Amino acid sequence: MTAWETVIGLEVHVQLLTRSKMFCTCSTRFGDPPNTNVCPVCLGLPGALPVPNEQALRLAVRAAYGLGLTVHPRSVFARKNYFYPDLPKGYQISQHVEPLSTGGRLEIESADRGAIAVGITRIHVEEDAGKSLHDKVPGMTAVDFNRSGMPLIEIVGEPDLRSPAEARAYLTALKQVLVYLEVSGCSMEEGSLRVDANVSVRPAGSAELRTRCEIKNLNSFANVERALVFERDRHIAVYESGGTIEQRTMTFHAATGEVRPTRPKEESHDYRYFPEPDIPPLVLSEAWLAVERAALPELPAAKRARFEKDFGLSAYDARVLTGTLSLAAYYEEVVGAGVEQKDAANWVMNDVLALSPDGETLRVSAAATVAAIRLVRAGKVSRQNGRRVLGELAGRAFASSAAAARAAEAAATQLGVLQVSDTGEIDGWIREVLEAHPGEVARFKGGEEKLFGFLVGQVMKRSKGRADPKLVNAALSAALKS
Repeated sequence: MTAWETVIGLEVHVQLLTRSKMFCTCSTRFGDPPNTNVCPVCLGLPGALPVPNEQALRLAVRAAYGLGLTVHPRSVFARKNYFYPDLPKGYQISQHVEPLSTGGRLEIESADRGAIAVGITRIHVEEDAGKSLHDKVPGMTAVDFNRSGMPLIEIVGEPDLRSPAEARAYLTALKQVLVYLEVSGCSMEEGSLRVDANVSVRPAGSAELRTRCEIKNLNSFANVERALVFERDRHIAVYESGGTIEQRTMTFHAATGEVRPTRPKEESHDYRYFPEPDIPPLVLSEAWLAVERAALPELPAAKRARFEKDFGLSAYDARVLTGTLSLAAYYEEVVGAGVEQKDAANWVMNDVLALSPDGETLRVSAAATVAAIRLVRAGKVSRQNGRRVLGELAGRAFASSAAAARAAEAAATQLGVLQVSDTGEIDGWIREVLEAHPGEVARFKGGEEKLFGFLVGQVMKRSKGRADPKLVNAALSAALKS
């Protein structure tokens, strides 16, 4: 039986984080009533002239540099011609022969192949089309032109991915870089990140690129993976039955998990590209490019390496803590307050994230976390009860670290979890436990030393977790020797 290798390349469309559209001043605000953020330019009315958005160009250049591409000082806008109801001009302003940037790469972790570098062919700038709505008016298709003219970059990846899981890992890493760069919000729900996936299969060991199909209508990373699994398996089944694959554009139906054909796939010549006559070539000065290059922030890979080196974290801990910019900054704030680095990592990963509804929204302030940690370190509450105190502080803002500390102690008092360090009270609990478990005491004195842990547990239970464990251990050990 033939062993098959999957070949995947992704085209990712990313909306840039600007307040106005690519070639006009209309708002990019999401969720406004249909056809309210429109003007003669983005509606393609006669005589309207497009003017490129400088901030959009700045963000596109930032994305290119962040992904290691070469930014070309000269690039050319082009008209991509096709007819569709939500394309008011009958063409889309994009780039073709002379794009903004070429030749980058993104390193990802593959479960099958370890660390791999995925090539990026190009990043070019373009405008978005409108949006067709098939479920708003019975028996008709409605068109909302609010999206028409939205500023986009298209990130065209090389066919370097070898599994649906690698495709998902690539998208996850790509989104992280773009968010770090503050280029885009990358929300698939709002349409600011969209994926077209090209897939083919070939006999393992072959260098041939066989006929590919492009899957559209992918609205989540999970669905990208599901769609690629379905389409990969379909290609293999067709080849093994002696058939051939026709190059087509496909659409994914999330409800059924199926990929279905829509139309033959276009090639670049089908779009009849030609230079946009209303926009001169885009020329970026070396000085302007140097400023943008120097302004790049610390990117995820560099931040992970720094966390490992400077904070002594494991690769896993560093990857989790640099998952988002806000989480990385949060961890550094906790460490900056004097908390030991590994201890801070454990609290942030295990306790702070446990209180997050989505793994990204941090409901507990860094000052509150520091205050809870200090209560535990001072022996005022147990580690388990420190977690309860942290939960009580969730959603509250504090004007200072001192205010957070007072709130943490008040929460511990209200919960009744402040540790008891009164030796008389601890001795009383120990006497009660020894009297209640004479058999275990006799067996311990007869050599079953493992029963010491049982007896400690009974003392902690009687104290409802409030007894200082160190004092319990010392006092119990002394009592058992008497």
